Amino acid sequence: MSSLLALSNSLADTVEQAGSSVVAVNAGTRISPSGIHWRKDIIITSDESLQRYDEITITSGDGRTIPAILVGHDSSTDIAVFQLQNAEIPIAKIGDAGTIKVGHLVLGLARSSEGDLRAAMGAVSVVSGAWRSMSGGNIDRFIRPDISLYPGFAGGPLVDAAGYVVGMNTSGRRGTALTIPAATVDRVVNQLQTKGHISRGYLGVGMQPVRLPNNLKTALNLPAATGVIVVNVEPAGPADNAGLLLGDVLITFDNTSVSDTGDVLALLNSSDRIGKTVTVQVVRGGALVELAILIGERPVDSNS
Repeated sequence: MSSLLALSNSLADTVEQAGSSVVAVNAGTRISPSGIHWRKDIIITSDESLQRYDEITITSGDGRTIPAILVGHDSSTDIAVFQLQNAEIPIAKIGDAGTIKVGHLVLGLARSSEGDLRAAMGAVSVVSGAWRSMSGGNIDRFIRPDISLYPGFAGGPLVDAAGYVVGMNTSGRRGTALTIPAATVDRVVNQLQTKGHISRGYLGVGMQPVRLPNNLKTALNLPAATGVIVVNVEPAGPADNAGLLLGDVLITFDNTSVSDTGDVLALLNSSDRIGKTVTVQVVRGGALVELAILIGERPVDSNS
């Protein structure tokens, strides 16, 4: 047997084995996104690919149509989680996206609403560290596979050469493929199963970036030319309780320099900060003031 034929057969076997945990998610769209049987009776898929969250069914590899109930969804990481009832579908073998390197061959898998398995092969073109999505979600690793996300591939798995699912595929800018790594998926699934939503830190303020005068920056030895000015304070919220005032300009948060509202939101975007006291520095009346804020939990659909 030639080495090329052996590779072809090996790839086909990997697709078949990993594809047994891939489903179609029927959610009222013309083309159903794919989903992954991530844990026992837990399906994940691409949140942005869904038109609704009720009356959802999934199509398994053996052609069955099975009802699915929403557990929760997080648009910031593009992950929606659904619950099945004793579906008896193979569970994905979850791998570690940290093992992925540029140049590794990977497979993108999908399943049509008719139950057909589909595959696309390519190489990993970009790998880097943690990043923040345009919707504010913290993603553990940046992975861009050089595969074509044909219609229906969003929500399906990225599979490494050993047959392990290392993440969920979704669309980036201009339709490029991005992969949400398995560690991020696990973290989101854990919180959605526990609470039904993602917990994030909360200050209870309205903010906007502001440029600082050069003389003030020099006089106070400030780390950046811009800060974040407080334009609204929620009564009895965490910031109000700590003494933060309208017009205060936030300079540092927990010893980290902040120069834009996105910097603050990124630092609040972890459930680990909830219930903890952090030190912030603000410019008030031309002087530096230090405050201690007990971080609250962000209400659903609220900002900072």
